Amino acid sequence: MRVDSTGSVDTVISCQRVSKEFSSKRGTTKVIENISLEVKRNEFVVLFGPGQCGKTTLMNVLSGLDTATSGTVYSLGEKVVRPGAERGVVFQSMALFPWLTVRGNVAYGPKARGFEKSVWIEKSDYYINLVGLKGFEDSYINKLSGGMKQRVGIARAYCNEPEVLFMDEPFSALDAQTRYLMQEEIMRIWSTEKRTIVFITNNIEEAVYVADRIILLTNCPAKIKKEYHIDLPRPRDYTSPEFLSLRDEISKNMDRTL
Repeated sequence: MRVDSTGSVDTVISCQRVSKEFSSKRGTTKVIENISLEVKRNEFVVLFGPGQCGKTTLMNVLSGLDTATSGTVYSLGEKVVRPGAERGVVFQSMALFPWLTVRGNVAYGPKARGFEKSVWIEKSDYYINLVGLKGFEDSYINKLSGGMKQRVGIARAYCNEPEVLFMDEPFSALDAQTRYLMQEEIMRIWSTEKRTIVFITNNIEEAVYVADRIILLTNCPAKIKKEYHIDLPRPRDYTSPEFLSLRDEISKNMDRTL
């Protein structure tokens, strides 16, 4: 069994004093500054903060899609230097393959990794059913609604069976009704097929609804301002006094943007 850099078997992601800068002709811009955090196994962690504060950049560094300027990220005790199969990503833009069917998209990872046909068919069938798309296996992406496309993206990420799943504002492009539905669906999927999830949003109600723990980030360059452990029972009620009180508290502590 692999352990993290501190010797714990329960830590999936460990990030130590991570900073990220981007250089251009105009100079150097620091986007993340001295962030240290840990994500535990099967935890649902939300990175929350103002728009353009550096949340996606932090996710890219944690997932291995980008490298830190300084500091170190560990995944299951191993230093993160590139993307890996144990780290799945669901993008805001969905990034599905339009020339493939639902099954083709969902099964893409296991097929690329060399699984036998009987295995990737069984795995893709399971996750297609899990996200509520049974009967759409042979449909092409351009025939699906926005919510259905996002379900395909979630199923594709799950089908690789990653240890941790990063989700970058996956519901931001959806209409309000579909967004609420997908928030309920991701909770159902997560409770059925546990995965460690790191979820990015700048929607405070969404953050409180889905999170075990909210990491509140400052304006750019992003630093950790405060952490909130959410102990509200599930499923959560958006209109309960406890929910509204917590929402207001986090809102008051969040940096303002112009």
